[in-house]
Amino acid sequence: MKMTLVAALDKVKFVATTTDCWSAHQKSYLGVTCHWIEEASLERRSAALACKRLRGSHTFDMLAGALDDIHCQYKIRGKVVRTTTDSGSNFVKAFHMFGAQNDADEAEDEADPEIIDLTDHRDYHEASAILDEDSGLEYQLPPHQRCACHLLNLVATTDAALAESMNETYKRLSRATFAKCQAIWNKTGRSHLANEVVEDKCELQIIRPNATRWNSTYLAIERIIRIIDEKGEDAIRSICEEFKVKMLSPAEVAFLREYCTTMKPLVKASNILQSESTSFMGWLLPVIQQLLSKLSRLETSSKTCVPLIRALQNGLQKRFGAMMEDPELAAAAVLLPKFKTSWTDRADVTEAALTYIRQHLETTEHESEDQQRESSDEDEFFSRPISRRLQSAVELDGYLACATDTMELLHSFSAIKNLSLKLNTALPASAACERLFSCAGLLFTAKRSRIASVNLENQLLLKLNKRFRK
Repeated sequence: MKMTLVAALDKVKFVATTTDCWSAHQKSYLGVTCHWIEEASLERRSAALACKRLRGSHTFDMLAGALDDIHCQYKIRGKVVRTTTDSGSNFVKAFHMFGAQNDADEAEDEADPEIIDLTDHRDYHEASAILDEDSGLEYQLPPHQRCACHLLNLVATTDAALAESMNETYKRLSRATFAKCQAIWNKTGRSHLANEVVEDKCELQIIRPNATRWNSTYLAIERIIRIIDEKGEDAIRSICEEFKVKMLSPAEVAFLREYCTTMKPLVKASNILQSESTSFMGWLLPVIQQLLSKLSRLETSSKTCVPLIRALQNGLQKRFGAMMEDPELAAAAVLLPKFKTSWTDRADVTEAALTYIRQHLETTEHESEDQQRESSDEDEFFSRPISRRLQSAVELDGYLACATDTMELLHSFSAIKNLSLKLNTALPASAACERLFSCAGLLFTAKRSRIASVNLENQLLLKLNKRFRK
Protein backbone atom coordinates (compact mmCIF):
# COMPACT_ATOMS: atom_id res chain seq x y z
CA MET A 1 0.00 0.00 0.00
CA LYS A 2 2.81 2.43 0.87
CA MET A 3 4.61 1.66 -2.39
CA THR A 4 1.42 2.35 -4.36
CA LEU A 5 0.89 5.60 -2.46
CA VAL A 6 4.48 6.73 -3.05
CA ALA A 7 4.09 5.98 -6.76
CA ALA A 8 0.86 8.00 -6.88
CA LEU A 9 2.43 10.95 -5.04
CA ASP A 10 5.41 10.86 -7.41
CA LYS A 11 3.09 11.96 -10.23
CA VAL A 12 1.71 14.94 -8.28
CA LYS A 13 3.30 18.39 -8.46
CA PHE A 14 1.89 19.96 -5.31
CA VAL A 15 1.01 18.29 -2.02
CA ALA A 16 -0.36 19.59 1.29
CA THR A 17 -0.38 17.92 4.68
CA THR A 18 -2.21 18.29 7.99
CA THR A 19 -0.83 17.13 11.31
CA ASP A 20 -1.81 17.00 14.97
CA CYS A 21 -1.07 15.08 18.17
CA TRP A 22 -3.39 12.58 19.85
CA SER A 23 -3.23 10.78 23.19
CA ALA A 24 -5.07 7.61 24.23
CA HIS A 25 -4.40 5.00 26.91
CA GLN A 26 -1.30 6.84 28.16
CA LYS A 27 0.28 6.86 24.69
CA SER A 28 0.86 9.76 22.30
CA TYR A 29 0.75 9.72 18.52
CA LEU A 30 1.50 12.11 15.66
CA GLY A 31 -1.05 11.92 12.86
CA VAL A 32 -0.31 13.14 9.33
CA THR A 33 -2.64 13.25 6.33
CA CYS A 34 -1.81 14.14 2.74
CA HIS A 35 -3.95 16.04 0.20
CA TRP A 36 -3.58 16.97 -3.44
CA ILE A 37 -5.64 17.95 -6.50
CA GLU A 38 -5.68 15.77 -9.58
CA GLU A 39 -4.58 17.87 -12.54
CA ALA A 40 -6.93 16.20 -15.03
CA SER A 41 -10.19 16.12 -13.05
CA LEU A 42 -9.40 18.94 -10.57
CA GLU A 43 -10.82 16.75 -7.79
CA ARG A 44 -9.44 16.58 -4.28
CA ARG A 45 -7.63 13.40 -3.28
CA SER A 46 -6.52 12.47 0.24
CA ALA A 47 -4.52 9.78 2.00
CA ALA A 48 -3.34 9.00 5.52
CA LEU A 49 0.44 9.02 5.88
CA ALA A 50 1.18 8.16 9.49
CA CYS A 51 -0.04 7.71 13.03
CA LYS A 52 3.41 7.57 14.60
CA ARG A 53 4.08 6.88 18.27
CA LEU A 54 5.73 9.78 20.08
CA ARG A 55 7.91 9.25 23.12
CA GLY A 56 9.03 11.94 25.51
CA SER A 57 8.01 15.58 25.66
CA HIS A 58 6.31 17.03 22.61
CA THR A 59 8.93 19.71 22.05
CA PHE A 60 9.10 21.73 18.85
CA ASP A 61 12.30 20.08 17.59
CA MET A 62 10.98 16.58 18.25
CA LEU A 63 7.79 17.33 16.30
CA ALA A 64 9.81 18.92 13.48
CA GLY A 65 12.03 15.87 13.19
CA ALA A 66 9.13 13.41 13.20
CA LEU A 67 7.18 15.37 10.59
CA ASP A 68 10.23 15.79 8.38
CA ASP A 69 10.92 12.05 8.56
CA ILE A 70 7.39 11.28 7.40
CA HIS A 71 7.70 13.71 4.48
CA CYS A 72 10.98 12.08 3.47
CA GLN A 73 9.55 8.58 3.83
CA TYR A 74 6.88 9.32 1.22
CA LYS A 75 9.29 11.40 -0.91
CA ILE A 76 7.20 14.57 -0.77
CA ARG A 77 9.62 16.79 1.15
CA GLY A 78 10.06 19.21 -1.74
CA LYS A 79 6.42 19.09 -2.89
CA VAL A 80 4.56 20.14 0.26
CA VAL A 81 3.22 23.67 -0.28
CA ARG A 82 1.73 24.10 3.21
CA THR A 83 1.12 22.13 6.40
CA THR A 84 -1.99 22.91 8.42
CA THR A 85 -1.95 22.50 12.20
CA ASP A 86 -3.74 23.95 15.19
CA SER A 87 -2.35 26.91 17.11
CA GLY A 88 -0.41 24.85 19.63
CA SER A 89 2.76 26.61 20.75
CA ASN A 90 4.97 23.60 19.98
CA PHE A 91 3.75 23.39 16.37
CA VAL A 92 3.95 27.16 15.89
CA LYS A 93 7.54 27.25 17.15
CA ALA A 94 8.53 24.21 15.07
CA PHE A 95 7.45 25.90 11.86
CA HIS A 96 8.85 29.24 12.95
CA MET A 97 12.27 27.70 13.51
CA PHE A 98 12.40 25.23 10.62
CA GLY A 99 9.67 26.42 8.24
CA ALA A 100 10.24 27.77 4.76
CA GLN A 101 8.87 31.20 5.64
CA ASN A 102 11.71 31.64 8.13
CA ASP A 103 14.08 32.24 5.22
CA ALA A 104 12.01 35.20 4.03
CA ASP A 105 12.01 36.67 7.53
CA GLU A 106 15.78 36.41 7.70
CA ALA A 107 16.12 38.05 4.28
CA GLU A 108 13.98 40.98 5.46
CA ASP A 109 16.11 41.34 8.59
CA GLU A 110 19.31 41.37 6.56
CA ALA A 111 17.90 44.02 4.24
CA ASP A 112 16.79 46.26 7.09
CA PRO A 113 19.38 49.06 7.47
CA GLU A 114 18.46 49.65 11.10
CA ILE A 115 19.79 46.29 12.24
CA ILE A 116 22.94 46.12 10.10
CA ASP A 117 26.06 46.55 12.23
CA LEU A 118 28.69 48.54 10.28
CA THR A 119 31.26 48.61 13.06
CA ASP A 120 34.29 46.39 13.14
CA HIS A 121 33.06 44.11 15.90
CA ARG A 122 34.18 40.53 16.41
CA ASP A 123 32.70 37.89 18.71
CA TYR A 124 34.80 34.90 19.67
CA HIS A 125 33.16 31.53 20.42
CA GLU A 126 34.49 28.11 21.29
CA ALA A 127 34.54 26.02 18.11
CA SER A 128 33.98 22.67 19.83
CA ALA A 129 30.75 23.88 21.46
CA ILE A 130 29.41 25.04 18.12
CA LEU A 131 30.29 21.77 16.39
CA ASP A 132 28.74 19.66 19.16
CA GLU A 133 25.52 21.67 19.24
CA ASP A 134 22.60 20.23 17.27
CA SER A 135 21.34 23.18 15.28
CA GLY A 136 18.46 21.27 13.69
CA LEU A 137 19.29 22.61 10.25
CA GLU A 138 18.62 19.18 8.77
CA TYR A 139 14.91 19.69 9.38
CA GLN A 140 13.10 21.24 6.42
CA LEU A 141 9.46 22.08 7.01
CA PRO A 142 7.04 23.72 4.54
CA PRO A 143 5.16 26.98 5.18
CA HIS A 144 2.75 26.82 8.10
CA GLN A 145 -1.00 27.40 8.05
CA ARG A 146 -2.98 27.71 11.27
CA CYS A 147 -6.25 25.79 11.34
CA ALA A 148 -9.12 28.18 10.55
CA CYS A 149 -11.67 26.07 12.45
CA HIS A 150 -9.50 26.14 15.57
CA LEU A 151 -9.28 29.92 15.29
CA LEU A 152 -13.06 30.15 14.83
CA ASN A 153 -13.39 27.98 17.92
CA LEU A 154 -11.36 30.54 19.88
CA VAL A 155 -13.50 33.34 18.47
CA ALA A 156 -16.71 31.58 19.52
CA THR A 157 -15.48 30.82 23.05
CA THR A 158 -12.66 33.01 24.35
CA ASP A 159 -13.51 36.13 22.35
CA ALA A 160 -17.28 35.72 22.71
CA ALA A 161 -16.92 35.57 26.51
CA LEU A 162 -15.52 39.12 26.43
CA ALA A 163 -18.99 40.38 25.43
CA GLU A 164 -20.06 40.23 29.08
CA SER A 165 -17.48 42.88 29.97
CA MET A 166 -18.85 45.25 27.33
CA ASN A 167 -22.40 45.61 28.63
CA GLU A 168 -23.81 44.97 32.09
CA THR A 169 -27.34 44.28 30.81
CA TYR A 170 -26.08 41.67 28.38
CA LYS A 171 -24.02 40.10 31.18
CA ARG A 172 -27.01 39.70 33.52
CA LEU A 173 -29.32 38.39 30.79
CA SER A 174 -26.75 35.98 29.41
CA ARG A 175 -25.80 34.50 32.76
CA ALA A 176 -29.42 34.10 33.91
CA THR A 177 -30.45 32.43 30.65
CA PHE A 178 -27.55 30.02 30.44
CA ALA A 179 -27.92 29.14 34.14
CA LYS A 180 -31.51 27.97 33.53
CA CYS A 181 -30.49 26.08 30.39
CA GLN A 182 -27.62 24.45 32.28
CA ALA A 183 -30.06 23.28 34.96
CA ILE A 184 -32.15 21.53 32.29
CA TRP A 185 -29.04 19.98 30.72
CA ASN A 186 -27.83 18.72 34.09
CA LYS A 187 -31.16 17.06 34.89
CA THR A 188 -31.28 15.22 31.56
CA GLY A 189 -27.68 14.13 31.89
CA ARG A 190 -28.05 12.61 35.34
CA SER A 191 -31.14 10.48 34.93
CA HIS A 192 -32.67 8.34 32.21
CA LEU A 193 -36.07 9.05 33.75
CA ALA A 194 -35.60 12.75 32.96
CA ASN A 195 -34.86 11.87 29.35
CA GLU A 196 -38.04 9.83 29.20
CA VAL A 197 -40.02 12.80 30.49
CA VAL A 198 -38.57 15.02 27.76
CA GLU A 199 -39.29 12.42 25.10
CA ASP A 200 -42.90 11.99 26.21
CA LYS A 201 -43.68 15.69 26.38
CA CYS A 202 -41.61 16.99 23.45
CA GLU A 203 -41.02 13.97 21.20
CA LEU A 204 -37.43 15.25 21.01
CA GLN A 205 -34.39 14.75 23.18
CA ILE A 206 -32.47 17.57 24.83
CA ILE A 207 -28.94 17.95 23.43
CA ARG A 208 -26.26 18.47 26.08
CA PRO A 209 -23.24 20.70 25.31
CA ASN A 210 -19.80 19.14 25.12
CA ALA A 211 -16.88 21.13 26.47
CA THR A 212 -14.58 19.95 23.66
CA ARG A 213 -16.91 21.07 20.87
CA TRP A 214 -17.97 24.71 21.01
CA ASN A 215 -20.76 24.35 18.43
CA SER A 216 -22.47 21.81 20.69
CA THR A 217 -23.66 24.77 22.79
CA TYR A 218 -25.24 26.27 19.69
CA LEU A 219 -26.88 22.93 18.82
CA ALA A 220 -28.18 22.51 22.38
CA ILE A 221 -29.77 25.95 22.39
CA GLU A 222 -31.13 25.42 18.89
CA ARG A 223 -32.86 22.24 20.10
CA ILE A 224 -34.58 24.17 22.93
CA ILE A 225 -35.79 26.80 20.46
CA ARG A 226 -37.03 24.07 18.13
CA ILE A 227 -39.05 22.46 20.95
CA ILE A 228 -40.62 25.85 21.77
CA ASP A 229 -41.48 26.49 18.11
CA GLU A 230 -42.92 23.02 17.43
CA LYS A 231 -44.52 22.14 20.78
CA GLY A 232 -45.02 25.57 22.29
CA GLU A 233 -43.78 27.04 25.54
CA ASP A 234 -46.09 24.73 27.50
CA ALA A 235 -43.81 21.80 26.66
CA ILE A 236 -40.75 23.54 28.12
CA ARG A 237 -42.80 24.81 31.08
CA SER A 238 -44.00 21.29 31.92
CA ILE A 239 -40.43 20.01 31.71
CA CYS A 240 -39.20 22.75 34.04
CA GLU A 241 -42.00 21.96 36.50
CA GLU A 242 -41.12 18.28 36.40
CA PHE A 243 -37.44 19.00 36.93
CA LYS A 244 -38.21 21.70 39.55
CA VAL A 245 -36.13 24.35 37.78
CA LYS A 246 -37.03 27.93 36.89
CA MET A 247 -38.86 28.51 33.63
CA LEU A 248 -37.31 30.64 30.91
CA SER A 249 -38.89 34.08 30.76
CA PRO A 250 -40.05 35.60 27.42
CA ALA A 251 -37.03 37.94 27.44
CA GLU A 252 -34.70 34.96 27.94
CA VAL A 253 -36.36 33.00 25.15
CA ALA A 254 -35.92 36.01 22.86
CA PHE A 255 -32.26 36.17 23.90
CA LEU A 256 -31.76 32.51 22.97
CA ARG A 257 -33.28 33.16 19.54
CA GLU A 258 -30.95 36.08 18.96
CA TYR A 259 -27.99 34.07 20.20
CA CYS A 260 -28.71 31.31 17.66
CA THR A 261 -29.13 33.87 14.88
CA THR A 262 -25.81 35.48 15.78
CA MET A 263 -23.79 32.27 16.10
CA LYS A 264 -25.28 30.52 13.06
CA PRO A 265 -22.91 32.20 10.53
CA LEU A 266 -19.90 30.97 12.55
CA VAL A 267 -21.27 27.42 12.52
CA LYS A 268 -21.78 27.53 8.76
CA ALA A 269 -18.33 29.03 8.18
CA SER A 270 -16.72 26.28 10.26
CA ASN A 271 -18.64 23.57 8.38
CA ILE A 272 -17.51 24.98 5.04
CA LEU A 273 -13.84 25.30 5.97
CA GLN A 274 -13.52 21.86 7.59
CA SER A 275 -14.73 20.08 4.46
CA GLU A 276 -12.06 17.76 3.09
CA SER A 277 -13.24 17.13 -0.48
CA THR A 278 -14.69 20.48 -1.58
CA SER A 279 -12.65 23.06 0.36
CA PHE A 280 -9.56 24.81 -0.98
CA MET A 281 -7.20 27.35 0.55
CA GLY A 282 -8.84 30.00 -1.64
CA TRP A 283 -12.07 29.57 0.34
CA LEU A 284 -10.54 30.96 3.54
CA LEU A 285 -10.60 34.72 2.91
CA PRO A 286 -14.00 34.81 1.11
CA VAL A 287 -15.60 32.84 3.97
CA ILE A 288 -14.14 35.16 6.63
CA GLN A 289 -15.09 38.23 4.59
CA GLN A 290 -18.64 36.95 4.18
CA LEU A 291 -18.80 36.14 7.89
CA LEU A 292 -17.82 39.72 8.78
CA SER A 293 -20.45 41.06 6.39
CA LYS A 294 -23.17 38.89 7.93
CA LEU A 295 -22.25 40.03 11.43
CA SER A 296 -22.34 43.67 10.31
CA ARG A 297 -25.86 43.21 8.94
CA LEU A 298 -26.98 41.49 12.15
CA GLU A 299 -25.66 44.39 14.21
CA THR A 300 -28.27 46.76 12.78
CA SER A 301 -31.23 44.50 13.61
CA SER A 302 -30.04 42.95 16.90
CA LYS A 303 -31.59 44.07 20.18
CA THR A 304 -29.79 42.23 22.96
CA CYS A 305 -26.76 40.56 21.29
CA VAL A 306 -24.95 43.65 20.00
CA PRO A 307 -22.09 43.17 22.53
CA LEU A 308 -21.73 39.56 21.37
CA ILE A 309 -21.60 40.63 17.72
CA ARG A 310 -18.92 43.22 18.43
CA ALA A 311 -16.91 40.72 20.45
CA LEU A 312 -17.04 38.27 17.54
CA GLN A 313 -15.99 40.98 15.09
CA ASN A 314 -13.05 41.95 17.28
CA GLY A 315 -12.04 38.31 17.59
CA LEU A 316 -12.14 37.77 13.83
CA GLN A 317 -10.05 40.86 13.21
CA LYS A 318 -7.52 39.83 15.85
CA ARG A 319 -7.11 36.22 14.67
CA PHE A 320 -7.60 36.60 10.90
CA GLY A 321 -6.42 40.19 10.36
CA ALA A 322 -2.93 39.18 9.19
CA MET A 323 -4.37 36.55 6.85
CA MET A 324 -6.69 39.13 5.27
CA GLU A 325 -3.60 41.14 4.30
CA ASP A 326 -1.68 38.15 2.89
CA PRO A 327 -1.35 38.51 -0.92
CA GLU A 328 -0.83 34.76 -1.38
CA LEU A 329 -4.12 33.85 0.32
CA ALA A 330 -5.91 36.59 -1.62
CA ALA A 331 -4.39 35.29 -4.87
CA ALA A 332 -5.59 31.78 -4.02
CA ALA A 333 -9.15 33.12 -3.81
CA VAL A 334 -8.82 35.04 -7.08
CA LEU A 335 -7.57 31.91 -8.85
CA LEU A 336 -10.76 30.03 -7.96
CA PRO A 337 -13.36 30.62 -10.72
CA LYS A 338 -16.10 30.69 -8.08
CA PHE A 339 -14.74 33.89 -6.53
CA LYS A 340 -12.22 35.69 -8.81
CA THR A 341 -12.30 39.32 -7.61
CA SER A 342 -15.94 39.48 -6.48
CA TRP A 343 -15.36 38.28 -2.89
CA THR A 344 -13.96 41.58 -1.57
CA ASP A 345 -14.69 45.28 -1.98
CA ARG A 346 -11.21 46.38 -0.92
CA ALA A 347 -9.28 47.60 -3.94
CA ASP A 348 -5.91 47.29 -2.19
CA VAL A 349 -6.46 43.59 -1.44
CA THR A 350 -7.52 42.89 -5.02
CA GLU A 351 -4.57 44.79 -6.46
CA ALA A 352 -2.11 43.00 -4.16
CA ALA A 353 -3.54 39.63 -5.24
CA LEU A 354 -3.34 40.48 -8.96
CA THR A 355 0.22 41.77 -8.54
CA TYR A 356 1.20 38.53 -6.82
CA ILE A 357 -0.38 36.50 -9.62
CA ARG A 358 1.37 38.50 -12.37
CA GLN A 359 4.75 38.16 -10.70
CA HIS A 360 4.45 34.42 -10.24
CA LEU A 361 3.02 33.82 -13.70
CA GLU A 362 6.10 35.48 -15.20
CA THR A 363 8.45 33.18 -13.31
CA THR A 364 6.57 29.88 -13.63
CA GLU A 365 4.84 30.14 -16.98
CA HIS A 366 5.88 27.61 -19.61
CA GLU A 367 8.95 26.38 -17.70
CA SER A 368 8.71 22.94 -19.26
CA GLU A 369 8.54 24.44 -22.75
CA ASP A 370 11.57 26.65 -22.08
CA GLN A 371 13.63 23.68 -21.00
CA GLN A 372 12.95 21.91 -24.28
CA ARG A 373 13.29 24.94 -26.53
CA GLU A 374 16.71 25.90 -27.92
CA SER A 375 17.48 29.59 -28.40
CA SER A 376 20.35 32.05 -28.62
CA ASP A 377 21.74 34.06 -25.76
CA GLU A 378 20.01 37.21 -27.03
CA ASP A 379 16.58 35.54 -26.95
CA GLU A 380 17.27 34.17 -23.49
CA PHE A 381 18.38 37.56 -22.17
CA PHE A 382 15.87 39.92 -23.80
CA SER A 383 12.96 38.35 -25.65
CA ARG A 384 11.58 35.82 -23.24
CA PRO A 385 10.84 38.06 -20.23
CA ILE A 386 8.97 40.50 -22.43
CA SER A 387 6.94 37.82 -24.19
CA ARG A 388 6.17 36.06 -20.93
CA ARG A 389 5.00 39.28 -19.32
CA LEU A 390 2.67 40.01 -22.21
CA GLN A 391 1.40 36.45 -22.42
CA SER A 392 0.75 36.20 -18.68
CA ALA A 393 -1.12 39.52 -18.71
CA VAL A 394 -3.29 38.39 -21.63
CA GLU A 395 -4.01 35.05 -19.95
CA LEU A 396 -4.93 36.67 -16.62
CA ASP A 397 -7.23 39.21 -18.30
CA GLY A 398 -8.90 36.42 -20.29
CA TYR A 399 -9.42 34.36 -17.15
CA LEU A 400 -10.98 37.27 -15.24
CA ALA A 401 -13.24 38.16 -18.20
CA CYS A 402 -14.84 34.70 -18.36
CA ALA A 403 -18.26 34.44 -16.75
CA THR A 404 -17.97 30.72 -16.02
CA ASP A 405 -17.61 29.89 -12.33
CA THR A 406 -16.83 26.18 -12.57
CA MET A 407 -13.41 24.66 -11.95
CA GLU A 408 -13.29 23.39 -15.54
CA LEU A 409 -12.48 26.96 -16.61
CA LEU A 410 -8.90 26.42 -15.41
CA HIS A 411 -8.29 23.89 -18.20
CA SER A 412 -8.43 26.77 -20.71
CA PHE A 413 -5.55 28.64 -19.05
CA SER A 414 -2.53 26.44 -18.43
CA ALA A 415 -0.39 28.90 -16.45
CA ILE A 416 -3.36 30.06 -14.36
CA LYS A 417 -4.23 26.43 -13.66
CA ASN A 418 -0.71 25.56 -12.55
CA LEU A 419 -0.52 28.50 -10.14
CA SER A 420 -4.06 27.84 -8.88
CA LEU A 421 -3.19 24.24 -8.07
CA LYS A 422 -0.10 25.37 -6.19
CA LEU A 423 -1.95 27.93 -4.05
CA ASN A 424 -5.17 25.96 -3.50
CA THR A 425 -3.80 22.50 -2.75
CA ALA A 426 -3.53 23.24 0.97
CA LEU A 427 -6.50 22.92 3.32
CA PRO A 428 -7.61 25.84 5.53
CA ALA A 429 -8.41 23.48 8.44
CA SER A 430 -6.83 20.41 10.01
CA ALA A 431 -10.13 18.55 10.43
CA ALA A 432 -8.82 15.71 8.22
CA CYS A 433 -6.29 14.83 10.91
CA GLU A 434 -9.04 14.82 13.53
CA ARG A 435 -10.97 12.34 11.40
CA LEU A 436 -7.86 10.16 11.29
CA PHE A 437 -7.80 10.12 15.09
CA SER A 438 -11.51 9.30 15.19
CA CYS A 439 -10.83 6.18 13.12
CA ALA A 440 -7.84 5.38 15.33
CA GLY A 441 -10.11 5.52 18.37
CA LEU A 442 -12.29 2.79 16.85
CA LEU A 443 -9.23 0.54 16.57
CA PHE A 444 -7.41 1.52 19.75
CA THR A 445 -10.11 0.51 22.24
CA ALA A 446 -9.70 -0.33 25.91
CA LYS A 447 -9.70 -4.05 25.18
CA ARG A 448 -6.92 -3.57 22.61
CA SER A 449 -4.84 -1.10 24.59
CA ARG A 450 -1.77 -3.39 24.45
CA ILE A 451 -1.63 -3.42 20.65
CA ALA A 452 1.81 -2.53 19.31
CA SER A 453 2.14 0.98 17.91
CA VAL A 454 3.37 -0.31 14.54
CA ASN A 455 0.40 -2.68 14.24
CA LEU A 456 -2.02 0.10 15.13
CA GLU A 457 -0.52 2.39 12.47
CA ASN A 458 -0.56 -0.37 9.84
CA GLN A 459 -4.19 -1.27 10.53
CA LEU A 460 -5.22 2.39 10.47
CA LEU A 461 -3.42 3.15 7.20
CA LEU A 462 -4.84 0.04 5.53
CA LYS A 463 -8.32 1.06 6.68
CA LEU A 464 -8.09 4.64 5.42
CA ASN A 465 -6.08 4.06 2.22
CA LYS A 466 -8.29 1.43 0.63
CA ARG A 467 -7.94 2.91 -2.83
CA PHE A 468 -4.16 2.42 -2.73
CA ARG A 469 -4.34 -1.27 -1.88
CA LYS A 470 -3.69 -3.65 -4.74
